[in-house]
Amino acid sequence: MTPVRTTTEVFAASGLTQAEVERLRLVLEDWQLLADLGFCDLVMWVCLDEGWVAVAHARPMTGPMAFVDDMIGRHAFDDLREVIDAAADAGQCIDADGLEGTTKVAAVPVRLGGRTVGVVTRHQPGGRDRSTSPLERTYGELTDMLSEMLVRGEWPSASAPTGQRRGAPRVADGVIQLDERGEVLFASPNAVSAMRRLGHDGQILGAVLAQAIGGLPRLDGPLDEGLAIVVMGRAAWRAEVTAGGQAATLRALPLTRGGARQGAIVLIRDISDLRHRDEEVLSKDQTIREIHHRVKNNLQTVAALLRMQGRRVEDGEGRQALREAERRVGVIAMVYETLSTGFSEEADFDEIAVRGLRGIIEVARTQGSLDSRVEGSFGWMGPNEATSVALILSELIQNAVEHGVPDGGAILVRAERTAADGEDILRVSITDDGAGLPAGFRPSRAGLGTRIVTSMVQDLRGTIRWEDNPQGGTTVRFSARLRQRS
Repeated sequence: MTPVRTTTEVFAASGLTQAEVERLRLVLEDWQLLADLGFCDLVMWVCLDEGWVAVAHARPMTGPMAFVDDMIGRHAFDDLREVIDAAADAGQCIDADGLEGTTKVAAVPVRLGGRTVGVVTRHQPGGRDRSTSPLERTYGELTDMLSEMLVRGEWPSASAPTGQRRGAPRVADGVIQLDERGEVLFASPNAVSAMRRLGHDGQILGAVLAQAIGGLPRLDGPLDEGLAIVVMGRAAWRAEVTAGGQAATLRALPLTRGGARQGAIVLIRDISDLRHRDEEVLSKDQTIREIHHRVKNNLQTVAALLRMQGRRVEDGEGRQALREAERRVGVIAMVYETLSTGFSEEADFDEIAVRGLRGIIEVARTQGSLDSRVEGSFGWMGPNEATSVALILSELIQNAVEHGVPDGGAILVRAERTAADGEDILRVSITDDGAGLPAGFRPSRAGLGTRIVTSMVQDLRGTIRWEDNPQGGTTVRFSARLRQRS
């Protein structure tokens, strides 16, 4: 059985130029509007050596579909191929009836530079007559007008917003048809409801939409700059309006013939619930950032108290212990400071690693200069993982400075993160060019810092080892298993 080719594979085999493929892709970005208005499946065909092959398939969200199976990669059957050939050769829409389970088929050529580069077929499911109601008759007329605009290259426009963006109005949300003066010729029930929720209590049919929107009571804030041209249907654009706590987004699509405007389609969608959810999410994000900010402030306060206490301790070991505790608290505060300045619940650890290394080098007590750098990438981490990795890194860098290169030298931090078995593996090495490990070094008998590092690496289900470098100095390598970023 011959494998079904994908959209990209069909385009690649078509021999079309880049500009021709881009024209077809532009149609695909907005052709859902045509499917929904026409209550029909849409199939885009391109011509290959073996005949017409389907490159894309869209189903209506406003009614039943004509094809259960996806058509992408399939060849046009004989009767349909004749209709497609006729439309491609004539450069105009061709209608046909009774083709393979559909009541009506229309073939719409897509042209560029006077040449047909593809054909879109509209398929209505069997047993459906779109002229049974005023809504369906109007939608049918709009479908035919858009199809003719598609043939002439007047729709879709590369500069116009498509219906793919979040919150974009769709046919099912509400359709308003305007004449060339901006007067409402038709409004679907959902469009009337959306206008009512905004506060319009008059008759919508026969009204000038710009006046109806401009006369809304309790308009909130300044009007969207693009609203005027949208409600008059003068340009393919989107705008929003808010009144009485309710919000709606409108999208205009001018209907043209030979460049002359003959009216417009305006899609309208009530986005009040969507706006409220966005505000809730924003409020949640702000709350999380505020929590991170307060944690950071509290940790910095603790670090300051440890610093004050250390100044009052005369014993060298006690003062050193307080200084180490202050540094560790400061590392955790740095993680939460990074979290408090972003919109994500995760932190970019590359920034933390560079800042941490720079901070330790700046306060290090060495006889000579220190050269330090970070290579590779740690990636993004959640608060708990970032805190553990930051403490591990801080301890190992501090040890390298104090015991590896106390008289000056170089420190290199390398990081590599790879995906494996549903999680990420982080591998880090800290290398110095100092004197190497002391004789008889054993991590289990080392100081508090080394024991903290070993414990945290185990919590991250990783491994750690210390080794002398053949050319001199020490390298510490540790790994950690991290949650993959969603």
